[in-house]
Amino acid sequence: MTKILIDTDVILDFFFDRKPFSENSSRVLALCEYKEIIGCLTPVILSNVYYLLRKTATHEKVIDKLKILMSIIEVLVIDKDVIMNALNSPFKDFEDALQNYTAEINNEVDIIITRNIKDYKNSNIGVMSPDNYLAIFSKN
Repeated sequence: MTKILIDTDVILDFFFDRKPFSENSSRVLALCEYKEIIGCLTPVILSNVYYLLRKTATHEKVIDKLKILMSIIEVLVIDKDVIMNALNSPFKDFEDALQNYTAEINNEVDIIITRNIKDYKNSNIGVMSPDNYLAIFSKN
């Protein structure tokens, strides 16, 4: 089964219903919910999503939304090796480097799903937008 890392922007598109991106973000999460793929996040992604959602909703509402998300998503581990790889990487954005090396060290993540593909140009893992991923997934 395909294992994907879902980047922060895709999760936020879903929660904030950011058109036109929210439809495909929702479809990616639905594939996770129906166990057609394995979706993963990192603790950094979860923390960032909490922080941004908290600006528009109460702590309790945000926690409830995150609990629902956690029921369909796995969380990958960030350890010292991930952090050192990110610190020593050619990535221009430290957060993206953390996501990338978490996925790489996990050795099971097949694809990183993000709308910011250019930010992952140094990745050794396939990187796709939700649109492109869904187009390929629907052909299989």
